[in-house]
Parts: sequence; C-alpha cells; structure tokens
Amino acid sequence: MKETKTIKTAHVLPPDTNHHGTMFGGKLMAYIDDVASIAAAKHARKPVVTASTDSVDFLQPIKVGDAVTLEAMVTYTGKSSMEICVKVTSEELLTGKTNVAAISFLTFVAIEGGKPAVIPKVVPESEEEIWLNETAQNRAEHRKARKMHSQELAEFFRKAY
Repeated sequence: MKETKTIKTAHVLPPDTNHHGTMFGGKLMAYIDDVASIAAAKHARKPVVTASTDSVDFLQPIKVGDAVTLEAMVTYTGKSSMEICVKVTSEELLTGKTNVAAISFLTFVAIEGGKPAVIPKVVPESEEEIWLNETAQNRAEHRKARKMHSQELAEFFRKAY
C-alpha cells in the first residue's frame, strides 16, 4: 500500500475560495480526484477511471492563505477495482496549526482495451494500512447498496420522462 501513497500540496489563494473565505468544495473535490487517480495508476500500472466518489466528508473549513495537503493511498483491491482513501489536511502557514479538513473514499477501475483489467492485490503492512484494508469490506457493502439504489433511481427517472 505504501508504494501507492501520493501527496499533493497547494496554497489556497483568493480565486480558490468562496464568499466566506474558505476553499470551494468543488475545487477540493477536483484535487481529491486528481491525487486519487495517481495513486490508483501507481498501483495498477495501467490507465484508470473513476468509478465512484464514495464519500467526501468536509470536516473543517480550509481558509484562504492555508496550505492544503492531500494524501492518497490504495486501501483495498478487487479484481479490477481499487478503493482509494484521501486524507486532506490544512495548515495555517503563519502558526503551523494543522487540521484534518476532509476524508474521502473513491473507487477506481483499471482499464485495458476499453475493458476492466486485472490488477494485483494490495499488501497492507503498517497498523494504519491493515486497519484501512480490514475495514474496506464494510465500505464496499455500503457502496454496493448505494449503487443498487442509484440504479433504481435511474430506472425510475427513465420511466418518469
């Protein structure tokens, strides 16, 4: 797992923020997808696509002038899919105070010739990696149930129009 770890840091500037002086959620979500895709490609060593953004929990605001750091890691693998965890921290650069600002889980699929491609299993080693890997099955069950519900909604909307 540690070989997939990917880190991105950016300075939060006024164009990145809303009228509250905090980072746009959509801007942060783009950063999350970007760093997660790199971690997924590092693991698969094949092209990857985002299958779902399972969750983005905004925990603390990220203010203009802060540094925002995103750490992504593949936490679980299936046959062709990967769960990626992204931890987002903010740092007040003038004081050094840090906060965990957001946590996100995404699913990526490796692609070869336009079809899902087989990927290697991920190997957890540290206590944190083992915990993330062991708790992934529960998240996968929730993901599967949510996807079924989304498919039901899509069918409902098809019939409604």
